[in-house]
Amino acid sequence: MLTALTLCLGLLVLLAAAAVALGRSPRAGAIVHGGCLVASLGFAAVALAALLGAPAEPLTLPFGPPWAAARIGLDGLSAWFLLLLGLTGGAASLFALGHPPGPARTLPPFPLFLAGMALTLAATDAFLLLFGFELMSLASWALVAADHEKAENRAAARLYLGFAVLAAACLIPAFGLLAGHAGALDFAAMRAAPPEGWQAAAVLALGLAGAGAKAGLVPLHVWLPLAHPAAPSHVSALMSGAMTKVALYVLARLLLDLCGAAQPSWWGVPLLVVGAVSAVLGALRANLEDDAKTLLACSTIENVGLIVLGLGLALAFRGADLGPLATLAAGAALLHALNHGVFKTGLFLVAGAVLHSAGSRRLDRLGGLIHAMPVTAGAALVGACAAASLPPLSGFAGEWLLLQSVLAGWRVSDIAFQVLAAAAAALAAMAAALAAAAMLRMFGLVFLGRPRTPRGAGAHEVSAIERAALLLPAGLTVLFGLFPGLLLSLAAPALTVLTGRPAELPPGLWLTAGEGASGYAPLAVFLLLAAVLVAVFFLVRRRSPAATQRGPVWNCGFIDPPSHLLPFGDPLTQPTAGGIAQPLRRMLGESLLAAHEAVDMPRPGETRAATHRAGFRDPAFALLLAPAAALRERLSIQAERLRDFTIRRCLSLSFATLVGLLALLAWIEAR
Repeated sequence: MLTALTLCLGLLVLLAAAAVALGRSPRAGAIVHGGCLVASLGFAAVALAALLGAPAEPLTLPFGPPWAAARIGLDGLSAWFLLLLGLTGGAASLFALGHPPGPARTLPPFPLFLAGMALTLAATDAFLLLFGFELMSLASWALVAADHEKAENRAAARLYLGFAVLAAACLIPAFGLLAGHAGALDFAAMRAAPPEGWQAAAVLALGLAGAGAKAGLVPLHVWLPLAHPAAPSHVSALMSGAMTKVALYVLARLLLDLCGAAQPSWWGVPLLVVGAVSAVLGALRANLEDDAKTLLACSTIENVGLIVLGLGLALAFRGADLGPLATLAAGAALLHALNHGVFKTGLFLVAGAVLHSAGSRRLDRLGGLIHAMPVTAGAALVGACAAASLPPLSGFAGEWLLLQSVLAGWRVSDIAFQVLAAAAAALAAMAAALAAAAMLRMFGLVFLGRPRTPRGAGAHEVSAIERAALLLPAGLTVLFGLFPGLLLSLAAPALTVLTGRPAELPPGLWLTAGEGASGYAPLAVFLLLAAVLVAVFFLVRRRSPAATQRGPVWNCGFIDPPSHLLPFGDPLTQPTAGGIAQPLRRMLGESLLAAHEAVDMPRPGETRAATHRAGFRDPAFALLLAPAAALRERLSIQAERLRDFTIRRCLSLSFATLVGLLALLAWIEAR
């Protein structure tokens, strides 16, 4: 099993080297993406074998750092996320295989991106995990910066690289504290000597900041809505579906596994707060965006927040010695992580298909694509309904379990935590409602109505391979939604790692929460909905036996221009992205996102058109980026003064630095 995993990692490295050697060869894309598809399917197969069988002993590799050979292994937690990587990587690679080739410079980083994520998951020590994490960051940065001719892409790549450096600057000392306390870098030694006191608090803060910066948690999320649209569509799908989950894996590994099971229940409070705020802010931003990929990126912030909320509840319940509730919350987090990774990958691939066929990502330049792209529209409908948490699709199961675990927060004896859990439940419910509104808005503007541009009117369905890549996550979304109980049973080894106790899950095809107090039977819901739809169909056919009649679309009372000028009618009479978002922008956006509107009406007698401007500004820009930019400016001014130093001052500075490092080394050795 681990040998197969090693072979898949080696294949990805060879594909990166082959991409450099092949250069601009027309067959380079097929070779690289086809090989990535094989490696991704291998990851999924290895993960399934690890989850269904007994854990294997770690495998020692013939290379590694100077002090020890590198070792890889899989336990239940890493195998669960490796399964997610295999499924999402397979869909993204298949889509890229059928998509028109992009620039040749995007080929070498793509297999390295997959390899970095897989190496992070398979690592059994801190060095290999951080090495894979940084490989993942650098490879994805190269893919974000691939289309560097556009100024906005260059700005997004710079911002993304800055947050990647921040993540490394936090995670390295976090693992360093654990390794220093345990006396070794391997996870087994860290697990046997969990941190205490201020070291434990520092690991919690550094881990949450480092992994949160990579996962897109508020307020460290500002790079995500900019970087995801800048990358190629299949890369955006992997960044949103898999990379953010790898960051959450690091967070779960660090806080719930390596730090031990004896941490107090208040450890879950920071994750609870950050997760709830991220969910609401991400869902609200998704309702205000007018770019399809940016909207999906903001939806990822919402779902990442919900997953972190579940991890925080698991920490709190475990610290309060409520083992079954900790299992419930951890199960909700793992289930939603897998489900979100699958359906969000499908939605990003849909956005890529629409961009290629209709020529735009802007919601106000699309419309009516359900007629020209029926397969793409069907896959988008499945993904959007899952993202809106509609049963019986997969998005509902994880969020239902999460709400059940939040509502059980009163079982913790601390009154402050009970109030916080009640507030988190309200925010999670609000985030779910906002997510449903965002998905309805996106699907309606992109696929329904009339085409808004000539390019959209001439859109066509994508290739057969791309359609297969869209149907793969759509089919898995339906399958996972119908059998969440079996999926949660598959996650039992991962739950054991997170809770520190054997996972006690009731057998069956449905989900049960609260010690049997409530349950969810998706197959029954599916059969009921199917029966209702069939009954409505036959009732309508019986009451309306005549053939369907078609007529002009209602245009809000406006007079359409002649049909030879605009055969589909005037698109300006349709709702716009800004118009649909106006109620939420006024109710919530003004207070949470500094949303604003401005209307310029012409005076009586003027012939100029009226204008309406609306926008918002994420508070993280003012609270985080503006002070960081000011600090960078001050540091650069101080660094510029170093150029005027004399030789004596330069030598004195070097000597003082050497003495300081020797003193630090002596202090470490003395401990």
